[in-house]
Amino acid sequence: MALPLVAIVGRPNVGKSTLYNRLAGGRPALVDNVPGVTRDRRYGEAQFGGRRFAIVDTGGLDPDAESGVITEGIHRQAERAIAQAALVVLVIDSRAGVTPTDREVARNLRRAGRPVIVVANKVDDAAQEVFAGEAYSLGFGDVLAVSATHGRGTRELLDEILRRLGDSAPKEWDEAEGVSEGEGASGDDGDGDGADGDDGDDDDGHGARERAREKALVEANRPIRLAFVGRPNAGKSSLVNRLLGEERVLVHDKPGTTTDPVDTPFEFGGQRYVLVDTAGIRRKSRIEEVTEKISVSMALGQIERADVAALVLDAKEDGPADQDAKIGSVIQDAGTAVVILYNKSDLLTPGAEKALRDKVSDTLPFLSFAKVRFVSAQSGHGVAEALAEVRSAYGEHGKRIQTAELNRFFAEICETHPPPTVRNKSVRIFYITQAVTHPPTFLLFANRPELVHYGYRRYLANQLRQRFGFEGTPLRIITRRKKGSR
Repeated sequence: MALPLVAIVGRPNVGKSTLYNRLAGGRPALVDNVPGVTRDRRYGEAQFGGRRFAIVDTGGLDPDAESGVITEGIHRQAERAIAQAALVVLVIDSRAGVTPTDREVARNLRRAGRPVIVVANKVDDAAQEVFAGEAYSLGFGDVLAVSATHGRGTRELLDEILRRLGDSAPKEWDEAEGVSEGEGASGDDGDGDGADGDDGDDDDGHGARERAREKALVEANRPIRLAFVGRPNAGKSSLVNRLLGEERVLVHDKPGTTTDPVDTPFEFGGQRYVLVDTAGIRRKSRIEEVTEKISVSMALGQIERADVAALVLDAKEDGPADQDAKIGSVIQDAGTAVVILYNKSDLLTPGAEKALRDKVSDTLPFLSFAKVRFVSAQSGHGVAEALAEVRSAYGEHGKRIQTAELNRFFAEICETHPPPTVRNKSVRIFYITQAVTHPPTFLLFANRPELVHYGYRRYLANQLRQRFGFEGTPLRIITRRKKGSR
């Protein structure tokens, strides 16, 4: 069942993103007192009173603003959100009163024919409620006085939203999937207690197996979170728009057009995704505005939250730069699955792809496990194939190898290539087991784990890839001391 959509609209700097953060919770939207920080539609989900609805934050509407590509794009994004919405929340700044821009936005909403709730924001205490009175002149009936920053009045706003939405806002339990929506959003990778059939709560293991089955069901049904990351102007937003078939995120050749990460649900080939467009990541020395510093920090944070990161490179340039390597190292450190996408491949000359692949190997050797794909957001070339690689990398990220199979493999390795002696001390490795997935993480039990050299762990990782695949995902090998060993 599709969730009803509530759109938050208003002129710039009235507190729309702060209200969005308050209602949706979770990852916050970027908030600043500079007009135009929110440029794209940004979707989330709100839960209150056992019911759910979708919510979208929009850029500031200002009909009198100076015309330009970015301003026009912000307005288009907001207008599309209004057209999709079952209910609109019009936010004004109670301290500034009702401005001519507020009145023009209200006229446009009346023409759109959507039901509207008027919110007078920045009412921090009872003494300031008098400032909300002017908003009644907009002609939408009752006005709710709130403080998005402090949470004052937001419970009453949620009550009114649910009253207006009626039965279209479903309960939190999703009967169609048979699992709680809250479970599916938790990010649980299905490897916790009970995955091995013995958690101590049920002597016959039935309870553990049932919990493992439920976790597997959640994992199978939840969408793949795919974050597009890279330097400015590599074409991240254009690739998202190509996949969606519409201008969901604003595209412009001015660096910094994307500020807030934009989450967009998407389905292709029977697989659900959440596409995340992020701000271009520049070197710290080139970042001057506080807003951009925050947006870059949020973009880096998306790598940790993603199931798969698409590192987008500009095929017009001479291969990946040092900054791309730094972004790649963040992906590796986060343990996120990854594909490398050379965008703008339609502009390449014949034979250029091999040289660009070689430069990826030279500059990003630590991502040698990642597939490289050449795509064009302009023409659509290679985009479907890139999604197939994303799905494959996600599958490898969640791959689990049984302990018995691992130890047969490991016995062969130790016979042909045992760990070297260190400082005249022998290193004995007893067995290996896979601890978790996402990323695949292996525990190596030894008598002297501190003497298992990094080079040997890297050798084992390469051998694991040769035997079991794991294309597109980092591997972790952690050494532990076996109890009673010397």
